[in-house]
Amino acid sequence: MGTPDFSVPALSEVIGAGHEVVAVYAQPPRPAGRGMAERKSPVHVHAEACGIEVRTPVSLKSDDVAEAFEALQADVAVVIAYGLLLPKRILDAPQYGCLNMHASKLPRWRGAAPIQRAIMAGDTETAVMVMQMEEGLDTGPICVGDLVPIGSDVTAGELHDHLARQGADVMVRALAALERGSLTQTLQPEAGVVYAHKITKQESRIEFSQPAVDVHNHIRGLSPFPGGWFEVEIDGRRERVKVLRSELLADGATKSAAPGTILDQRMAIACASGAIRCTHLQRAGKKAMALEDFLRGFNIEPGMVISAVPAD
Repeated sequence: MGTPDFSVPALSEVIGAGHEVVAVYAQPPRPAGRGMAERKSPVHVHAEACGIEVRTPVSLKSDDVAEAFEALQADVAVVIAYGLLLPKRILDAPQYGCLNMHASKLPRWRGAAPIQRAIMAGDTETAVMVMQMEEGLDTGPICVGDLVPIGSDVTAGELHDHLARQGADVMVRALAALERGSLTQTLQPEAGVVYAHKITKQESRIEFSQPAVDVHNHIRGLSPFPGGWFEVEIDGRRERVKVLRSELLADGATKSAAPGTILDQRMAIACASGAIRCTHLQRAGKKAMALEDFLRGFNIEPGMVISAVPAD
């Protein structure tokens, strides 16, 4: 049971390990792209390519859907970024319940956006953990897990891809232990619970009134999507620019400038304390580009002040 790219490596590894996947559940195809044609999810596409039946209910709450799920007589359900709430009847249907792979060091960062929130908070370590699902949000006991370091410059996109691959291995190990009868469960501690709420459109604005390290973490935690952004006035018009990568500059680089002030011709920007340099940027309607390419078509002068204003 999964939907996005993040779930595909685990599906592939579960199949490769020789397990019989009796069905795959994914969210329904949705309009996407310029033509807004309905597009199947990555898990849907991969499962069909492997010859596996794919089911795409809009909800799991109806009796008909629950009965069809129960009729599978599954030993266990593997759930990774599925995106639908699993009612108790679904959770209880497989003989060994439902195993969920979550991309955080539980109980820290339960919820929708654990990868982005960990980076934005400046965490230096995260995890991929398989837990026995229960009705609470990511509250179930932990079965297997691997700790994963977070580099100081790693983006959410890079960490996402690494955790997807690592999580696939962790899930296969959990299933192997389940087969052997040796899968253990450890209750999550009550202390340290933090929720990773969904990223909102408004918070993608870059606030240079924050310390440089927080601005840097904000940028990489939102890269590549939705992308942290600022606005700058060029030739009498305001243009929004996304920042996809940045680097922290040495202490003293701000030259006592106000936050948001461009300090040099290579996109060093003053923050509340310290400064960052934008190294990969994207103009509205353009492709992402390295700083050198960006500057060829964008007149940046030291002393200019950039800002972020509320999104519409």
